[in-house]
Amino acid sequence: MHYYVKDFLDPICLQEALDRLPAWRREQALRFKHTEGQMECAFSYLLLCEALQREYGISEQPHFLIGEHGKPTLLEFPHVHFNMSHCKAGIAVAVSDAPVGIDIECIGRGNDAVARYFMSDAEYARYAQAEHPDLVFAELWTRKEAVVKLTGRGIDDNLKQLLSLSNHVELVTRMEIEKGYAVSIAQYKDCGK
Repeated sequence: MHYYVKDFLDPICLQEALDRLPAWRREQALRFKHTEGQMECAFSYLLLCEALQREYGISEQPHFLIGEHGKPTLLEFPHVHFNMSHCKAGIAVAVSDAPVGIDIECIGRGNDAVARYFMSDAEYARYAQAEHPDLVFAELWTRKEAVVKLTGRGIDDNLKQLLSLSNHVELVTRMEIEKGYAVSIAQYKDCGK
């Protein structure tokens, strides 16, 4: 499994990025009302293309098949798994020979109501007692989102207990405090080794 993170999105380069996209992805990017969403959509696809080229020698632009809960797969390369994520602070892409999930999130976007909604009692206690609760929020949010994206099931009623129920999942989290984001990658323990 390999992952790539790009933490600087330049709005000046947006038109150039849009010009490099296949028509279907350009249309998808342009559906976003704000430039920020257009950049995240365009640059995440281009970062995926870069990762596929580096790791698998795939030079053609991939097309996606979308699963029941929104998880994309590669139409032309079903043996290659990938996942993408973006936020205001950057974009992240993971590619692998086995299913993978990735999430990137800005540090500082959490709040108490959201924390109570998705955290277990033990996680919430850790968050509430932390010297830097925003870091705990970002860590737990990205870890849970990466697991959800790995499974492709979508968010369900087990969100609070998700991490305790995911003992078959390996999680790696990277906190980039100075860059303002956290990124987590999830993969099944018996895969991708």
